[in-house]
Amino acid sequence: MAAKPLIRPEAGADPEAIRAAALALLARRDWLTGELSARLQAGGCDPRATAAVVAELAGEHLLSDARYAERYVASRAERGQGPRRIAADLASLGAPRELIEAAIDAGPDWGAVAAAVRRRKFGAAPPDSWAEKARQARFLQYRGFSSDHIRAATGADLEPD
Repeated sequence: MAAKPLIRPEAGADPEAIRAAALALLARRDWLTGELSARLQAGGCDPRATAAVVAELAGEHLLSDARYAERYVASRAERGQGPRRIAADLASLGAPRELIEAAIDAGPDWGAVAAAVRRRKFGAAPPDSWAEKARQARFLQYRGFSSDHIRAATGADLEPD
């Protein structure tokens, strides 16, 4: 299924029309540069003119991959997702690895996020059996938390009871 045309076909190489379409998209949400470029091209914009407009928008700080990654990490952390899952999602969107690592490192205290997610799902009382600890650990692992975050959140020590 083709994307809805963003501009008239005769204006596909017009930088002003491409800029107006890009700004209309940016008014709704942030985009990665590659993601915005692909969306504009799918909407009927000329690839060379699109690249120039996207570079111009990035130069004016209207489009920032770093800002996008930081906001993405913050919003997903508020939803209770862990750093591994967020990093995988950003990578699938085409964000560079260095950018993902910087945004994850600048994110919240992941141990505290894991503990809050565990409390919200399972209640304030810590798990009392290994079976319950394992069940909660699987849930947190699915959410994208590392084993260190999971151990801290569930109170799982390395030695069995």
